[in-house]
Amino acid sequence: MRRREFMTLLGGAVVAWPFAASGQSNIPVIGFINGSSATAYVPYVQAFIRGLADTGHTVGENVAIEYRWAEGNYDRIPDMVDDLVRRRVAVLAPNTQAAHATMRAAGNIPVVFFTGEDPVASGLVLSLNRPGGNATGVTSLFGGLAAKQIGLMRELLPTATLVGYLVNPGNPITERNVRDALDAAEKLGQKVEIISARNEAEIDAAFDALRGVRARALLVQLDAFLINKRIVELAARDALPAMYQTRELVAAGGLMSYGSSLSEMWRQMGVYAGKVLKGANPAELPVLQPTKFELLINLKTANALGLKVPDKLLSLADEVIE
Repeated sequence: MRRREFMTLLGGAVVAWPFAASGQSNIPVIGFINGSSATAYVPYVQAFIRGLADTGHTVGENVAIEYRWAEGNYDRIPDMVDDLVRRRVAVLAPNTQAAHATMRAAGNIPVVFFTGEDPVASGLVLSLNRPGGNATGVTSLFGGLAAKQIGLMRELLPTATLVGYLVNPGNPITERNVRDALDAAEKLGQKVEIISARNEAEIDAAFDALRGVRARALLVQLDAFLINKRIVELAARDALPAMYQTRELVAAGGLMSYGSSLSEMWRQMGVYAGKVLKGANPAELPVLQPTKFELLINLKTANALGLKVPDKLLSLADEVIE
């Protein structure tokens, strides 16, 4: 994506578009590494920039950001990280897919990560309260929510014989997500078909596969690449009820989502990056975790699918889009 196009997408945050490090050598630079695309991550970049502003940092004035987008091709991430390390950025800010590659290459550069993994079990930090080393960040811990998704979809479609679960095999949390989903499905007597996609072509192929197995509903893993409006479009085309873990895809026409606010977590990540720029020691900044999870339901989409959302489910919803 060209810089001018991304400035347009950022809307009110146009002033915050980063200058290249070479042109702003007198201000610190944050290296932002992400497995998704600039288009998909506009709301989260805006949230990250708001977090920086909360600590007195204005992008383009007293801080710059160098973005690197893998666009679903996670094999590109190590080279992108190495490039930012060579540029001697002040802070590295990776997401789940880039976190481990960043930690391996960072040296003494502070790291503020966003991860869907358990950062202690995966070795990113020593403990949540006192991370140790040169890294801290935000963990969504969305992995265990696959079971909750299955239960909520079961409330909506109790007679669905087969539910698809779309995952990205390149994501380090996928194995755990799949295990959680299959365990929950077994307890409910729900049959689940695991479908994979790691690029745009494979998303189309995944929906072909879902039609082939006659899936009656779809769950979508939280993954940087799978925060993708193409999935919403294909679910609508195939009249397939789908549940996500991000409110942005429900606002774009998806049926339901359950999870914590990604925008708020990216804002908190921006706050932490700002604190580190001011001299805070990452080893002493506790890894942040979500404290609230939200259920969103898009009634317009439900009506288009010919679905009657049970009153019980509506009463549980934190937001209903009409």
